[in-house]
Amino acid sequence: MKKFWNWVRDSNEERTLYLNGVISDETWWGDEVTPKMFKDELVAGTGNITVWINSPGGDVFAAAQIYNMLMEYTGKVTVKIDGLAASAASVIAMAGGDVYMSPVSMLMIHNPSTIAIGDSEEMLRAKALLDEVKESIINAYELKSGLSRTKLSHLMDAETWMNANKAIELGFADKIMFMESEPPDLSDSLIFSRMAVTNSLISKLPKQQLKTGTPIESLDKRLSLISH
Repeated sequence: MKKFWNWVRDSNEERTLYLNGVISDETWWGDEVTPKMFKDELVAGTGNITVWINSPGGDVFAAAQIYNMLMEYTGKVTVKIDGLAASAASVIAMAGGDVYMSPVSMLMIHNPSTIAIGDSEEMLRAKALLDEVKESIINAYELKSGLSRTKLSHLMDAETWMNANKAIELGFADKIMFMESEPPDLSDSLIFSRMAVTNSLISKLPKQQLKTGTPIESLDKRLSLISH
C-alpha cells in the first residue's frame, strides 16, 4: 500500500520529509501503513529535518499524530509549504520551529467535519465530538500563532485561506521562501473566507446536499486509538 510520505537523506546530519497528497485514513489505520511505521522511520535517523508539505489535508487524527511526533523529535524541524497546506495538513505545518511558505503557496484552516446517521441523540453526540476535535486543533494553532482561541475559532468557522503574507501576519508562518529581505508590511494582504463568498452567492445556486467528511463511527474509533 502506498505511503503518503517519503524520506530523503541529504547528509549524515540532514533529512528531508515530503508530505504530498491526501493524508490518508485508509492507509494510516490499516495493517500496512501505520503510525508505528512513520515513527520508526522518523527516529531511524538523527539531526535536523526539513518537512515539505503540499497537501489538501485528510484524516485529522493521522495529522495529529504526525504533529505530535514532529514536536517531540529532538532535532530541529523546519516546515516548507511549497503549494498547499490545507485542513489537517495545516495542523502538521504548525510543528515547524520555522515555517516557510512559497510566495505562491496557500494555507487553509477550517472546522473539522464528519458524517453522522441516526436520531437526534446521535447528532448531538457527533456535534460534541466535533467540538472537542476543533478545540484540539486550536491548541496547535494557538501554540504557533499566539492568536486568541476566539479569533482562531472565527477563522476556522469561515474556512479561511491565507497567502504567505497573511499567514505571516497572523503568525501561522515565519518567512517567505526565496526572499532575501524581510517582506513588506501588507496588512491588507489576501485573506479569503469561503463563508463570505458562499453567503453572497447562495441565493443564485441550486440547493443540493453534499455528504463529506469522516463517518462519526470512524472518528470515535480513531479517538479511542489515540487515547490508548
